[in-house]
Formats: sequence, structure tokens, C-alpha cells
Amino acid sequence: MNTQFELRKTRITKEHEVLLSKKNEELFNTNGIYSRYKNPILTRDHVPLEWRFDMNPDTNSLFMERIGFNAAFNSGAIKWNGKYVLIVRTEGNDRKSFFAVAESPNGVDNFRFWERPITLPQGVEWDTNIYDMRLTVHEDGWIYGVFCAERKDPNTPQGDTSSATATAGIARTKDLISWERLPDLISYGGQQRNVVLFERFVDGKYAFFTRPQDSFIDTGKGGGIGWGLSATIEHAEVPEENIIDAKTYHTVYEVKNGLGPHPIYTDKGWLHLAHGVRNTAAGLRYVLYVCLADKNDVSKITHKPAGHFIAPLQSERVGDVSNVVFSNGWIADDDGTVYIYYASSDTRMHVAKTSIIQLLDYCLNTPEDKFYSHLSVERINSLIDKNKNL
Repeated sequence: MNTQFELRKTRITKEHEVLLSKKNEELFNTNGIYSRYKNPILTRDHVPLEWRFDMNPDTNSLFMERIGFNAAFNSGAIKWNGKYVLIVRTEGNDRKSFFAVAESPNGVDNFRFWERPITLPQGVEWDTNIYDMRLTVHEDGWIYGVFCAERKDPNTPQGDTSSATATAGIARTKDLISWERLPDLISYGGQQRNVVLFERFVDGKYAFFTRPQDSFIDTGKGGGIGWGLSATIEHAEVPEENIIDAKTYHTVYEVKNGLGPHPIYTDKGWLHLAHGVRNTAAGLRYVLYVCLADKNDVSKITHKPAGHFIAPLQSERVGDVSNVVFSNGWIADDDGTVYIYYASSDTRMHVAKTSIIQLLDYCLNTPEDKFYSHLSVERINSLIDKNKNL
């Protein structure tokens, strides 16, 4: 018997099971809009041991990790066969991201990866990297995943080994295991990194929320959440994009903004969860914000509370790309509970709990941004006066 192998395997397996089985705790939040949970729901340490270790003592006598993982973050979400299922952006130590399915019985803890990562077919031009899948259960009967497909920019000068291009990759499935790859979305507003397929046909066409930008990193003259229609999904093409939620000076969405997960329908309208980016002396800061769209026109924003909804706090601020929260997945249960799955600092996954009632109250009754400091003070004084007159 190889004592070193057995001792390490036994200890690592036990610690891994303790992590996977750990109960989560809902935390009290003063704002009353949502509540965070105490522990991250997925980290690199949740990745199955069979993906990381050679279990054969003859070829791995020291029980060393053969394939390392760096992060588990930016997950799409869906309720599937009664389980809370995430399509996780899983990143190896080699910097390559791929998609893997993790499920939980209750949506807040005990997330476990399925046996294998998703094998995503390649098109004519291979993806160098893929990430941040948004899921849509479409009325055409398919589950669609729209994600960023990154490739090296072919137009960069010799010696430039970092410039890239971003397009919206599209795949579809009926079981979350076997995926059909469709051609990337064609658009004419620049590169695309944050694209969401709407669940319904609009005028008989497939509808996309887009985020056009001039380059892989900078939105340039583009930016904002766009809206466009495609005649088909098998060869998706958006001839025209209209910006429905523009980036705006001196806001939390000053530099960039993009839709997060698929919108949620309510009797008061469509709830949108988006990310906004601003610049700081310490670099870019990513936060989440919520807005409400017309119930008959998901592209028409009717209510938009000022400022951020969720921002990185405490340990969430530290990671591979610090000071970031990002979401491309949420699940609305039949009882009105909403679980928001968000990543912190490109490193780990968290969950926050709210409800349709809370989100609608927040959108309908929170003041909008008036874009000037003195108007912010005016808004505060109005609330003080209201409370004094009770």
C-alpha cells in the first residue's frame, strides 16, 4: 500500500465532502431589499476531485493535483427538474474558461458539479476562450445559451499577444448535456460581450439584448444595453441595434453597462438585472442595478432606481479582478422568491435572496438618478420632510 497516496487522498476527499455539504446562512440586511448568504456557493475548491487528481497510485504516487483550477464564477441559472442549476464559468490554472453544470436541491448550498464539464462543439473558427453564458428557455422549445466567444484579434501587429475579439456565441440544448452549436450572432455595432436572448418572439423574430462596443475592452462610441431583432436563430443576424439603456456620465454605469440574466416577467412589467461599470483611482468598479420595463414592451424601460443594487462588500472585493460583482443568472420560483446568483471579483459565486414583491417595490418607489449633487440633496430633504410630517 502507498501510504502517502492513501493518507492524502483520504484527507482531501473528506475535506472536499465537508465543503460540499456545508449549510449556508441567510444574513440580515438593513436595506430590506435582499439578503446575502454568508458563504460563497461555489469556489475553485468545489471542482470535483476526479477533474483534478489522477486517482491511480501507480501514476500519481504522491496524490498530486494534475489539473488545477483558478475560479468558479459568472454563472447562468435555470430551474431544471426541481433543482437549482448553474452553468458555471469554470476557469483552469491555464486561464481557459469552460462551462460546467452545478446543481443544488435548495438554491443556497450543497451545490455539486455534474460528472463532466460541458463539451461545446466548435464552429469553423475555434474559440480561444468562452465565458458568461446567459440561459433562455425560449417559446420555440429550446434552451439557449448565449455567451462570449473570445479569439485572438487577427489584425493586431506582430508581437501583440493580448488583443482579442469578442462575439456572441450561441448554443442550444434540450437536456443541458448535449449542445448544438449555432453560428455566432452577426451584428454591425461592433464587438459583443454581453448578449441575452429574449424568451418570446417579437413580430415573429428572435429578439436580442446586446452590448455593442468598439473593441474588446473599451465600449468607445458604443456602449449601453441594445435591442435588436433577427429573422432566424440558425443564422442569427441583427441588422439594427437600438440603445435602450445608455451609459451615462457620473453614474454607476458610466463606462459600461450590460444586461445580466434573462428578464423576469411580472404583472407590473419586466424586471431587468444589469451590471454597471465606473472608473475609480483603483480601477474599474462593477456593480449591479435593477430596472423595470413595460409589461407589453420589454425594451422600454419605465422605472430605474438611482445607483447600485448590489456592490462588492468586504471579502467580495478581493480576487483575480478586484472590486467586482457580476451576475448573469437568477431564478424566480413559483412562490415569488428570487435567487440572484452573482460572482465576486472574478473568483467565486454567491447567492442573494429577494422576491418579486420586494423588487417591484424597489423599482416603483426608489427615486431615479437626477444626475446632479444638489438634486440628490433635494431628494434627501424631501424624504426628511415627509417623515417629519408623519
